[in-house]
Amino acid sequence: MRKPITNRTPAWVNKFPWYAVYIIGLLPAMWVFYMAFSNQLGGNPVRTLEHTLGIWALRFIIIGLMVTPLRKLAGINLLRFRRAFGLIAFYYAALHFSVYAVLDQGLAMDRIINDIIKRPYIIAGMVAFVILIALAMTSNSFSIKKLGGKGWSRLHKLVYLAAASAALHFVLSVKSWPNEPLIYAGIIAVLLGYRLVDPIKKRMSHSAALS
Repeated sequence: MRKPITNRTPAWVNKFPWYAVYIIGLLPAMWVFYMAFSNQLGGNPVRTLEHTLGIWALRFIIIGLMVTPLRKLAGINLLRFRRAFGLIAFYYAALHFSVYAVLDQGLAMDRIINDIIKRPYIIAGMVAFVILIALAMTSNSFSIKKLGGKGWSRLHKLVYLAAASAALHFVLSVKSWPNEPLIYAGIIAVLLGYRLVDPIKKRMSHSAALS
């Protein structure tokens, strides 16, 4: 029988105010916009701004995916912050897309639509963004009541597809094969793989206990 994981959550985590997560989480966005407005982002500031915001969206998707493994494997419970992590990931994704649509494409819808159709990495990014929009819009108590616990849970499992699509978007967006996108893709692959393996291990343990 599997031994229960001891709660190892530091005491200060339980006292940490949830709203501070949003403030801290959005500090990188404020900093990179400050750098952009003060002309400190190098020769291609729009590209750097767009890339940085996208990276932070991916990072917060990863942080959100890490909540369950940390609780189950290490006894560190960050469940009270998971909604904040997800919403911050959405905010960064929205900023990432806004910079692309407004500053890069000048809100030219024909160019944006052609880009989405012709470029696989943009298709992958749009899949992730649309899913994040749906998850952000339903990250509230009203939606849980409206959809029901099981329906809401099924919908929010689409975050796994969003994570895979976001990683694919990053990998396909680079022309060469630098380490950074592959590292992020590898981390997401491990986190998604854990979600496939963990239920199998539970069923095997349950079967062994019954035999």
